[in-house]
Amino acid sequence: MRHGGVAPWRRGMVREMIVMALGAVLCGCNTWVEVANWAEDHQPWLGEYLDLKHGTPSHDTFGRVFSLLDGAVFERCFRQWISGVVGAASGVVAIDGKTLCGSRDGHNTALHMVSAFATDSGGCLGQEGTQGKGHEIEGIKALLGALTLKGCIVTIDAIGCQKDIAAQIVAAGGDYVLVVKDNQGGLSEAVQDFFDEGQRSGFGDTPLDCVETVEKNHGRLETRRYTWIPRLDWMERSMRSQWKKLAGVGMVERRREIGGQLSVERSFYIGSQGIDSAQTLAKAARGHWGVENQLHWVLDVVFREDDCRVRRGHAARNFSALRKFALSLLRQDTQYPKRSLHSRRQTADRNASYRASLLGLQPRG
Repeated sequence: MRHGGVAPWRRGMVREMIVMALGAVLCGCNTWVEVANWAEDHQPWLGEYLDLKHGTPSHDTFGRVFSLLDGAVFERCFRQWISGVVGAASGVVAIDGKTLCGSRDGHNTALHMVSAFATDSGGCLGQEGTQGKGHEIEGIKALLGALTLKGCIVTIDAIGCQKDIAAQIVAAGGDYVLVVKDNQGGLSEAVQDFFDEGQRSGFGDTPLDCVETVEKNHGRLETRRYTWIPRLDWMERSMRSQWKKLAGVGMVERRREIGGQLSVERSFYIGSQGIDSAQTLAKAARGHWGVENQLHWVLDVVFREDDCRVRRGHAARNFSALRKFALSLLRQDTQYPKRSLHSRRQTADRNASYRASLLGLQPRG
């Protein structure tokens, strides 16, 4: 639903419905039925801030309006709102995708959302919807084009290790750390052969920087060794010139010991000029791994995303944005910093003043 040609009173109703839906999701609702029931139960409170000339909508009305509300427009508003709440992005920005399993509709492919996650603040900076994981590269490019990345380090899994994506990040003022795998066969082989030879016979006069971390808990010992090589004269000029401002390569070796069993796993990376040490590589790699438990896990466990059966029109995409709106609000909260996200949702439902402060609402008139 676009604003052009829509009567002002109807635009006002849509704005009110967005506030109601966001408030409901913030307070623990995960379906349109729950959203509509919450709005009806809290109508006196909502009336302090909204006109509600026609009362609160039914669940059918919520579903219909959000299915028609243009997902791209709504996500653009989401990014603008997030930048106003958390300020300019800084530190590591992890780009990662997640399929909304419950959005599959008959023969239609489930919606795949590509999100930009600020690992320092724990907030989602934006999202881009694609039809299926096979279109993730287009989603990554569209999302990068909408973000301000000056001074940020952007991390992406191997699917994002593309020359034009690296160039796009640099053009936006950011640096990149990209996982190298077989989708870039020549580059992957060159980097892996270089580290294999270096580990066998030494790296000679090639400068290298290393840092190691050790974690031990619940019978598991994990050692991670990060190695960064800030020199590329061993790589063919024709290869390295294809990657904008390529300045080094890295390796992360993970050694896990569980119950006497040892496993070793290695990952390889390329990075641009802002990646100047193994410590910087470690921060970027750890930040990207954190997306799974700081964003995807929270969306599934706290917001029950994979159980959600919202699927008509743009509704799944817009409900996904509402969850990330709510998550960012809860993460920015300083009133109850020791409470879990689940507990903060419950507190927002019980405590009207806390709820209003999170939503930034001001009484009418």
